[in-house]
Amino acid sequence: MDFNVRKLATDAGIFFSRAVQFTEEKLGQAEKTELDTHFESLLSRADCTKNWTEKIYRQTEVLLQPNPGARIEEFLYEKLDRKIPPRATNGEILGQFMLEAAKEFGPGTPYGSTLIKVGDCQRRLGGAQRDFLQTSSISFLTPLRNFLEGDWRTISKERRLLENRRLDLDACKARLKKARAAEAKAAAAPDFQETRPRNYVLSASASALWNEELDKADHELRVAQTEFDRQAEVTRLLLEGISSTHVNHLRCLCEFVEAQTVYYNQCHKYMQELQRELGRGCPDSLEVNSPGVGSPTDPSTVLPLNSPSPDTDALQIEEVQPPASGTRKAKVLYGYDAGDSSELSLMADELITVYTVPGMDSDWLIGERGNQKGKVPVTYLELLS
Repeated sequence: MDFNVRKLATDAGIFFSRAVQFTEEKLGQAEKTELDTHFESLLSRADCTKNWTEKIYRQTEVLLQPNPGARIEEFLYEKLDRKIPPRATNGEILGQFMLEAAKEFGPGTPYGSTLIKVGDCQRRLGGAQRDFLQTSSISFLTPLRNFLEGDWRTISKERRLLENRRLDLDACKARLKKARAAEAKAAAAPDFQETRPRNYVLSASASALWNEELDKADHELRVAQTEFDRQAEVTRLLLEGISSTHVNHLRCLCEFVEAQTVYYNQCHKYMQELQRELGRGCPDSLEVNSPGVGSPTDPSTVLPLNSPSPDTDALQIEEVQPPASGTRKAKVLYGYDAGDSSELSLMADELITVYTVPGMDSDWLIGERGNQKGKVPVTYLELLS
């Protein structure tokens, strides 16, 4: 093993000198080279970016994989550079259990046939979730992790080098200042009698020694200043690159939102299909309560599961007139886009007037907003008393 004692001693001396300089600065006993305001703002912005990126990254991991054990397992596979084995989602496992239960109870029974329908829907929901997790991991988590483990480590390394260069520069300034003070003191109060010829020789020798010491300190200061300026420029360029990082993270965030939109749209589609199937095959007593409305025993607050949209030709909206009594106010729970001219588009949290007419499907009501009128699905409403 090549063990360089001289290099080790030199490094130890430099480390000790920097430690002394840093301690004196903290105690207010030494001057400190301050960075310019723009540079300080870049440092603050970089620290803020790192802190919030780390928080967003960790919480997104929790959102996509709530199981901490599974997260640790995935982390170990990544560190070992091994492929993560495929893992079924909870929805897929639930769907498989329902399908196996349906075989036991009999697929021809009402309960068994419903288990098959719901189990198949759960498996499709689980598959959509798996696709969403994979897409989000690639398009959002990976860029954030690359920044934290790549760009930020480089920035941190260069910042540490800059701090060392600053400490070296301040130490050189202190040495030069002390050398000048000692020279001035020696020149002002010599320790010999100038009448003796031998002391003239000593005076010339001491003067040459102090000049040599000053030249050496001045040279070290210029070298330290050059190295500090060079490192400051390198660090500044890296810090200014944070703006590009923000642009990249913005693009990744938009892709994450797009992946969420696709995922939730798929889930909504699958659940609507399941509701239509259950509306045809489930007993009439199968009901769901509208959220936040009255008591469960109040018949006016109990709404059946959604069923297929009624035939638009069976009801002419223009000819429908509100009844003399029986109209109610309703709060819109979710936004709804009208499927055709007979329906009324809804905006979340708005209030509309609703009523029913004879011969109309029980899953729909007539909604009015000003002079606009059309069919609205009751599952999107909260009926107000």
